[in-house]
Amino acid sequence: MSDKRKGLNTVCTHVGELEDKQHKGAVSPLYMSTSYAFDDVDVKRYPRYFNTPNQEGLCKKIAALEHAESALIFGSGMAAVSTALMAFLRAGDHVVLQQTLYGGTYNLVTEEFEKYGIEYSFTEGWEPKDFKVKIKENTKVIYIETPSNPLLTITDIAAVGALAKKHNIVSMIDNTFASPVNQNPLDFGIDVVIHSATKYMGGHSDICAGAVAASEEHMERIFHLAKNFGGSLSDYTVWLLERSIKTMGLRVKAQNTNAMEMATYLNNHEDIDHVYYPGLPSHKDHELAKKQMKGFGGMLSFELKPYLNASLFQKSLSLIKSSMSLAGVESTVLSPTQTSHALMSPEVRAQQGIKDGLIRFSVGIEEVADLIDDIEKALLITKGQAVVSAED
Repeated sequence: MSDKRKGLNTVCTHVGELEDKQHKGAVSPLYMSTSYAFDDVDVKRYPRYFNTPNQEGLCKKIAALEHAESALIFGSGMAAVSTALMAFLRAGDHVVLQQTLYGGTYNLVTEEFEKYGIEYSFTEGWEPKDFKVKIKENTKVIYIETPSNPLLTITDIAAVGALAKKHNIVSMIDNTFASPVNQNPLDFGIDVVIHSATKYMGGHSDICAGAVAASEEHMERIFHLAKNFGGSLSDYTVWLLERSIKTMGLRVKAQNTNAMEMATYLNNHEDIDHVYYPGLPSHKDHELAKKQMKGFGGMLSFELKPYLNASLFQKSLSLIKSSMSLAGVESTVLSPTQTSHALMSPEVRAQQGIKDGLIRFSVGIEEVADLIDDIEKALLITKGQAVVSAED
């Protein structure tokens, strides 16, 4: 049976694993060597060439998960993003990027691309027409992110993929928020899939990594730049990441379920102004999300009523952690204006709809009743402070 036909949890557990031929251990052995023989060998291995035994095994697993021919793993999500983009862009080229993007990607483009003579345009929205009107004769890449960070907007993956192919443009997607469990963009016509593997692939808030998956042809181009950029991952971290991915299917599905329950609870709460979650029927892109996602993910965002202080609310939580990253087994919250999108100007954040009181909620695998209890207690504290402030 081919890897593409194997079930999700089977792929997570077994594809790409290395056989311990000497001791018959149940898990992949760890090869820590940074120096390998070059005479009389089939492969000349070197860590920066992404071809140590552990690196190769993990790349096979990620490729299988994304229904891709090939994949590479990197030292961070931004290493994956920057390498993938720069592999297909050079001076005089143009890239179209979705308006709602991860802050790090936005900073890369706005702070660095001009130095290399690369033109860029951000869309006005995330509908297919918004991308079409930005295409120029020198456009080489269309870059999207869906669900987006932090407002969970949904972009029509198939429509963007078809548009890119019509104009002979390479299409790329940041698939981090969905994970391969919930969404496989290559099946919808996207060329290159990118992940911050720090998030759902790692899943335990203890690994920093990135991943890119695509056809052999596209990955060959990315590899040739990647080996020069030097963004490879240590074999110990590779081994840890392979271990973590074994449970990704189980973790993400549990987070999907919890996030749906938490979104519904928050959406019906009198102290919550708005909830952003594609699984809610009230989400403007709910029907589109149903078509291209297998699950709605563990990420949501929400805004408190104007009379409540978002910062105080987060400080009043005890079970749910205030933390800068996301997608771990533990539930976390953060303020995008202070973290992931802090380097964006207030004007750009306003254009994207990112308000100062927005709270991004990464839902973990805890019991939902305990998460609700923690939020209720934090809201009581926050409302109490609001009353005191009003009296003063």
